[in-house]
Amino acid sequence: MSGRRPFTVTAAAALEGAEGVAALGFGAFVAWETLVGEPMDVVTAWAVTGMALLGGCCMLAVARGLLAAERWSRSPLVLTQLFALPVSWSLLQSEQYRYGVPLMAAAVLALVLVLSGPSTRFLLAEEEPEDSAEAGQGRPRS
Repeated sequence: MSGRRPFTVTAAAALEGAEGVAALGFGAFVAWETLVGEPMDVVTAWAVTGMALLGGCCMLAVARGLLAAERWSRSPLVLTQLFALPVSWSLLQSEQYRYGVPLMAAAVLALVLVLSGPSTRFLLAEEEPEDSAEAGQGRPRS
């Protein structure tokens, strides 16, 4: 991939990474509370723990993929932010503004950043052929 990584990609990766770290922290908190407390439903508590830890790891992998300019990383970032929007809305509806507002802001901002022109051009740019024999093959660049 030629060219310098735009700020929009770096910022979107930072937001995705921050959400991944938050998910890992939440998973660790639920695990701790399950171990030392008395959860109403142990199976559900462990399921939430596992999903939060797995989701956090996946979000960190997506952030790393964005920083490495991997094409595949754009779609999972969009998907995680689309999932974050109804979660943040639910938090706002239950008057959990401390969590809902930052999550909503991060989700909207990450979507805007990763779908912006500079990010799209950078992440979806085609690789240049290495030798001139391949230059005539494939679709023409505009």
